[in-house]
Amino acid sequence: MRLSAKAEYACIALMELAASNDQPGPVRIRQIASTQGIPERFLVQILLALKTVGLVESTRGAQGGYRLAKSPDQISLAEIVDAIDGRPAPHRPPADGEEKATPLVRALFDIWRDVAKLEREFIEKTSLADVLARAHAADAPMYQI
Repeated sequence: MRLSAKAEYACIALMELAASNDQPGPVRIRQIASTQGIPERFLVQILLALKTVGLVESTRGAQGGYRLAKSPDQISLAEIVDAIDGRPAPHRPPADGEEKATPLVRALFDIWRDVAKLEREFIEKTSLADVLARAHAADAPMYQI
């Protein structure tokens, strides 16, 4: 799976919003940009695109910023990626002459299609809450005896 830098930044920005979801006010763009190392101008474009599809809400003014429009467990990584990069096209159809390909080549193409399908299914079922839980688990101290 190939993601654009913009889609990856969108996922990171929404993770930052998910981590701040229990705070009373919205999160400022400057805070997200500085915490996550995302260029501010780029982040503005990303958040506007995410607002257009209803994944984030914005508040104007001195205390303004962004927050998630839905609970972190209701936003999948696929929704975020699709909002930025568009829904990926199905695996390419056979090119001229490929329908005459050997069984080995056809088997390999079938595997690539299966891999793409599994990747898609995985990001569709992985929510921001799942990623937050994984981040917290990775950050938890390990105790060994």
